[in-house]
Amino acid sequence: MIKVLIVDDSALVRQILSHILGKEADIKVVGTAADPIIARQMIKDLDPDVLTLDVEMPRMDGLEFLEKLMRLRPMPVVMVSSLTERGADATLRALELGAVDYVTKPSGNFGGGLEQYSTEIVAKVRVAARSRVRRLDPAAASARPALVVPSGIRGASEKLILLGASTGGTEAIREVLVALPADSPPVVIVQHMPKGFTASFATRLNSICRITVKEGEQGERILPGHAYIAPGGQHMILRRSGAFYQIGINEDEPVNLHRPSVDKLFLSAAPNVGRNAVGILLTGMGKDGALGLQALKQAGVYTIAQNEATCVVYGMPREAVRLGAANAELPIGDIAAHALSRF
Repeated sequence: MIKVLIVDDSALVRQILSHILGKEADIKVVGTAADPIIARQMIKDLDPDVLTLDVEMPRMDGLEFLEKLMRLRPMPVVMVSSLTERGADATLRALELGAVDYVTKPSGNFGGGLEQYSTEIVAKVRVAARSRVRRLDPAAASARPALVVPSGIRGASEKLILLGASTGGTEAIREVLVALPADSPPVVIVQHMPKGFTASFATRLNSICRITVKEGEQGERILPGHAYIAPGGQHMILRRSGAFYQIGINEDEPVNLHRPSVDKLFLSAAPNVGRNAVGILLTGMGKDGALGLQALKQAGVYTIAQNEATCVVYGMPREAVRLGAANAELPIGDIAAHALSRF
């Protein structure tokens, strides 16, 4: 039984979340709290397995509370945020602080979006209960010294890193990208995120990385020293244009329930890249990217899966390893250096 504590200043949201989660046979809502001060004592008394946490609350901001919690009593937290630019920035900060995942509140007082929201929150609470949570270490977020790109590939337009991630992926992607030097081969990234969140994610990464990080755009030529993130709610694919690669953006049907989909990117790249690329599959629930990584490997691409010990959720990498799709399974801290060494 998964014990959940709901922390939200809105009585309506507390009621709705309690109703949604309380219907599940394997989930028990052990309490609700209107603010972090109340929640602090309830955590001690009720020992919940998972916390749902609103960002904006009275008496103590949700992010301030999360930071204290992850230093003193780390536990799985699912953030509940608004689908706005401000909400996106706060959510990304929460993921940096150690939150496992997030859900966005449906607009219009939950009108029309409740069924989809119900499925999402239940799934994410279940995944959070099985996730690996680590005590917050502020020093670990600092950038590492840059790696060195092998001299023979500096500025080479045909070299490429393909990367996919889901739950836990924002911090895993950060750890890979901050290690890359300014003249790194380009990186093309799919992270499962809704529309509006990927722009904030790219901006945050761009501020701490040596390479330029941005959202991918339709028809854009892929350049060394750049990382391109699939826009939320849209697939990003790879095309060959002579000696160069180009980005394609579309709104085709979701793949593995996701748009953007890692498989969509990897499968589009497989016929075009061969031994000029490295494919990487990071932490995430589900199986998106596993078949794509297998196709990349079969096309001659060197492939890497993040290892179980460093994944927040060992779902997508597990599926890839089960298929024999990974040439190497590595801790997140070793992936950037190993990828560059394969060129």
